[in-house]
Amino acid sequence: MSSDLLTPRPALTQLSEDEQAFKSAVAEFVNGEVRPRIAQMEREAKLDPALIKGYFEMGLMGIQAAESHGGAAGSVMMVTLAVEEISKADASSAIMVDVQNTLVAHPLLSAGTKEQLDKWMPALCSGTVGAYALSEASSGSDAFGLQTRATKVDGGWKLNGRKMWITNGAEAGIFVLFATVDPAKGYKGITAFIVERDMPGFAVGKKEDKLGIRASSTTELILEDVFVPDFNVLGPVGQGYKIAIETLNEGRIGIGAQMIGVAQGALDAAVAYVKERQQFGKSLAEFQGIQFQLAQAATELEAARLMVYNSARLRDAGEDIAQAGAMAKLYSSQVAERVTSLSLELFGGYGYTKDYPAEKFYRDAKIGTIYEGTSNMQLSTIAKGLLK
Repeated sequence: MSSDLLTPRPALTQLSEDEQAFKSAVAEFVNGEVRPRIAQMEREAKLDPALIKGYFEMGLMGIQAAESHGGAAGSVMMVTLAVEEISKADASSAIMVDVQNTLVAHPLLSAGTKEQLDKWMPALCSGTVGAYALSEASSGSDAFGLQTRATKVDGGWKLNGRKMWITNGAEAGIFVLFATVDPAKGYKGITAFIVERDMPGFAVGKKEDKLGIRASSTTELILEDVFVPDFNVLGPVGQGYKIAIETLNEGRIGIGAQMIGVAQGALDAAVAYVKERQQFGKSLAEFQGIQFQLAQAATELEAARLMVYNSARLRDAGEDIAQAGAMAKLYSSQVAERVTSLSLELFGGYGYTKDYPAEKFYRDAKIGTIYEGTSNMQLSTIAKGLLK
């Protein structure tokens, strides 16, 4: 395969000097530390612990955290660039960085007290993986029909229930977990808790065997009379719905970044391949039909990138991103499906084998239309914004 795949292409979208330098540093890390591990991590369906350690050492696990907590005091845009760049090589590796920054650090930074930040943010920046636990077996798109129950006891709460589809579940030491204090109150009963892995009664259950993003752990969580002190309540009791919604809004930018990264990786692989592959006495790249397909893919991908970047910029400016984030997540996941499918087809029979990267990009793209809100849920959010 051409060495072109290892050389980051200049972005058409304008970035600041600092952002471009950061993006280049992440690309260098990806080429040196992520790419050599992909095949083994895919076979073992597990991220290499040495890679996770490298993420912490690079400062990629606490991009928005304060410098006093060991973070980089960076922006949502920087998180977006990091996730996109890693996803060009391996979506599984990128998801850990995405979840840590958008689904775990964000709710802590937005709803946590100073004392809570002082306790947990240094750990999240230096070596502790985090996870976000909202979904349950009976509450996926209807995320707020959750059944995990929090019962008030002296000095804290007892949590009972099960969570499903928890990304980073196998590695996480800290969980932002949602439970209801009273099902009769509907969304007004939902409350956010910080649950620590070593709490008695807490266990990580089944690890899912997935189609794509195979090295990223997706697990069940089991809570049986888990005592959580009052100190671990994140935000006011009954305000978990608001925290969850705001967190998912930012999380959709991260999914968008994953999808444009996956699509770019697939497109780069296809471009390199058609330049080398000879048919009928000339390279595939010389056929106009293939040129036009690649041009269409590149155009759609750049449109998706602009939507994702715009959502990140709006978030950094303190603007409401519910609609923009939903649009970015919806469109980027659709583009990723189309581009990865085209890439696989351009590889021909080789694309259907594991000897080339096309089939992995194709498998990894599918999850973008499902998690952190299905495409239909994004359409619903967009429609509500239009019709309110």
